[in-house]
Amino acid sequence: MLLMLIFPVLGALYKLVNRPKAQVYYLGTSFDQATPFIKYFALPYGIWIFFIYVCIVYFFFKDRKSYYRSLLLYTVSALSCYVIYLMFQTTVPRPTVTGNDPFSLIVKYIYNRDLPFNCFPSIHCFSSYMVMRLIWTSPARNRVNTLLISSMSLIIIASTLLIKQHVIADAIAGIALVEFYILVLFRLPSLYRSRSNKGKVHQRGFNA
Repeated sequence: MLLMLIFPVLGALYKLVNRPKAQVYYLGTSFDQATPFIKYFALPYGIWIFFIYVCIVYFFFKDRKSYYRSLLLYTVSALSCYVIYLMFQTTVPRPTVTGNDPFSLIVKYIYNRDLPFNCFPSIHCFSSYMVMRLIWTSPARNRVNTLLISSMSLIIIASTLLIKQHVIADAIAGIALVEFYILVLFRLPSLYRSRSNKGKVHQRGFNA
């Protein structure tokens, strides 16, 4: 469980790169412009990191392999995001929030806490997709945990668009990032080991 201390370290690194640069890009499309601002989605957006922690702790107790994979995936994906932020910084225009109801206050808190930079890829999206992706292939999966994790992950991904923290390109890039590292870190090595083992079996049979 001590491996989860990587999260505050990554959080500290994020603060170092969450600053405006001389050149900032906007990747919004007509889809993003048509997407409404819905303040109620500030709640799932705000509890995102707690959801990720709960999922990873759940993996620790139910599927240790997915636990280690989640920590590795999160770390390499987050560090990749930081490098991209330093080289290619994007922003998303935010609406003016004037209400004083609880949801409006949550949006204002999110906007004040997180500057409107470093959007592509979305950390919220890659991490939410990551836990959803891992539960899909976990031996500990069942209908209940798969439904709960997948539903909440999709709601969080949608919330990034509906409270105007991200655009669709940020979400797609976050998902693509996870798939890339699953391929590089898990699938290709597994394929290589499988072919290597087949080759050894074939060689033993030939020698016999």
